[in-house]
Amino acid sequence: MTTIQMIDAAAARLKGHARRTPILTSPFLDEIAGRRVLLKAECLQHTGSFKFRGGWSAVSALEPEVRAKGVIAFSSGNHAQGVAAAAKGHGVPAVIIMPEDAPALKIANTRALGAEVVLYDRATGDRDAIGADLAQRRGLTLIRPFDEPLVIAGQGTVGLEIADDAGVEQADVLVCCGGGGLTSGIALALEARAPGLRVRPVEPQGFDDVARSLAAGAIQRNDRLSGSICDAIITPQPGDITFPIMSRLCGPGMAVTEEEALRAMALAFQRLKVVLEPGGAVALAAALFHGDSIEGDAVIAVASGGNVDAAMFARALETLD
Repeated sequence: MTTIQMIDAAAARLKGHARRTPILTSPFLDEIAGRRVLLKAECLQHTGSFKFRGGWSAVSALEPEVRAKGVIAFSSGNHAQGVAAAAKGHGVPAVIIMPEDAPALKIANTRALGAEVVLYDRATGDRDAIGADLAQRRGLTLIRPFDEPLVIAGQGTVGLEIADDAGVEQADVLVCCGGGGLTSGIALALEARAPGLRVRPVEPQGFDDVARSLAAGAIQRNDRLSGSICDAIITPQPGDITFPIMSRLCGPGMAVTEEEALRAMALAFQRLKVVLEPGGAVALAAALFHGDSIEGDAVIAVASGGNVDAAMFARALETLD
């Protein structure tokens, strides 16, 4: 189980490698939301998302002789790039298993970082089985995207920075949520360093397995695994490690429409001059358009990623017309 001591240790290993991302504000966004909005811009992290933190945390913690054999991961793109960059930074091989329908930019970026990319059909393929087979045959270490204590510890460093930099004692912290690695890591960090800040997972409508699981008190699965523009945060269900942490520490989950995510992307670009991808914009969308579900005079939203292709970004900008 990830602890605050593990998060602190991950922060030490990440020092000098990860960016300390800023918290951005805009009076225009405050007016839309009806309260002060603070955006933690992890879209400005290396590789364009928070996933670099977890990737570096896990790779850097491996024993040198184990790390030298290489690592393997499965991801729709952001964890892929995070692990690929961490492997490259340590001079070791990386194999990344990615769905065929992942954004072309994410596939290209992962290859550009030096990783070997293995594509599979998200609807019919079993990425876990593919990963287990390759790991066994090649002696690679599997770095899971969210259900891995060292990855959670790396993502938890986002929470340490929020605790230090937000400047508010009471607020909801909205986090774009897939399997729950970022959400649970931030929740653990804030429990120790800023207990007045309550984490709330945000998901796309139709893929709100975490929100439904929290409401039911037991893990619930999504009916489908594809068909959303928020590809970065689509997972079958919460993790076995992350769900107990979220159950203990998080407030109720929230869900937003694809249209709201696109609108949030456009407003982030217009008012804050940052680029978000759909899955990385759902927390901001909830802050802007679901204020009746949020308490307090301020809300913190984590912008988890900005790896969007030109066509999708143009689609978002059209919502400004």
